[in-house]
Amino acid sequence: MKKDAYKDAGVDIEAGNTLVERIKPSIKATHRTGVMGGFGGFGSFFDPKAAGFKDPIFVSGTDGVGTKLKVAIDMKHYDTVGIDLVAMCVNDLLVQGAEPLFFLDYYACGALDVDAAADVISGIARGCEQSGCALIGGETAEMPGMYSHDDFDLAGFAVGAVERDQVITGETIQHGDVILGLASSGVHSNGFSLVRKLIDNTESLDYHSPAPYDTSTSFGASLLTPTILYVKPVLEAIRQTNAIQGMSHITGGGLIENIPRVLPKGLGAEIDLGSWDVLPIFKWLQEAGQLSQKEMCRTFNCGIGYVLIVRNADKDDVSKVLQNAGERVFEIGRIIQDDNQSVHLK
Repeated sequence: MKKDAYKDAGVDIEAGNTLVERIKPSIKATHRTGVMGGFGGFGSFFDPKAAGFKDPIFVSGTDGVGTKLKVAIDMKHYDTVGIDLVAMCVNDLLVQGAEPLFFLDYYACGALDVDAAADVISGIARGCEQSGCALIGGETAEMPGMYSHDDFDLAGFAVGAVERDQVITGETIQHGDVILGLASSGVHSNGFSLVRKLIDNTESLDYHSPAPYDTSTSFGASLLTPTILYVKPVLEAIRQTNAIQGMSHITGGGLIENIPRVLPKGLGAEIDLGSWDVLPIFKWLQEAGQLSQKEMCRTFNCGIGYVLIVRNADKDDVSKVLQNAGERVFEIGRIIQDDNQSVHLK
């Protein structure tokens, strides 16, 4: 068999090696206390004791970016979806009060474009750096025949830790507690199959068109605004106040599906729809899709990307810490008695 038979079959080993060299500086920037050894082995070690934990419980999660990747591919703009990938994973760990420790990524493609992959992984590294976790490993899989030439997919895997006596489960949530919402930056990374359908069904509109709600940017660039990493501000609020009873990351299913996931039996939530600033993109999506308010709130985050549940007496202290960390905080509702554990929109 000739020397470059594997390359002729669609897999370029040298391109993979080039990518590894390109991303090493970005990966190095994510190093944190607890990481043992370097990048590139068969496995990676992490020492939680060195990271300052005494009796840790590990929390793990995995997620992807979904069809938001199709927008990035069509726009040929790859440097923010990596941030989305990290955010979707580490914001989930945060709900239990966990500090993200390390992250691994999986990048699968039809044919490896070193520049595009380097941009994606650079974004992953930035997301890790901003959330205080180390990018300690990953896999790049070139699979011709499985993906078309320009397509790729991403998956992320995160592990965090929380001290055993500081785990947040939602079990202490009570009737009358206040629901605080942290502003999102836009659609984040959920609901894109519907977003893309609405754009396809709108005449003379594509990702390169001026956004109908903001003509200073293109529709695609607006949609690619990355998911907010809530980790550092929320961890600071937990440490300074010790007052957070439960939390939800508002992803697929929106406010309606995600808040009940942390509520004890017999409790529901009442949400005041006019209590926060709804971003213009959500108004456009609702009008373009002729969507009810309920459908909007179970498909999109609608401007609230993260929720914290606190006692009424603690809401000002928690809000102050979050605001000082740069978050926009809204009091969006309250916990009520409800045997169905439902979210009621007002």
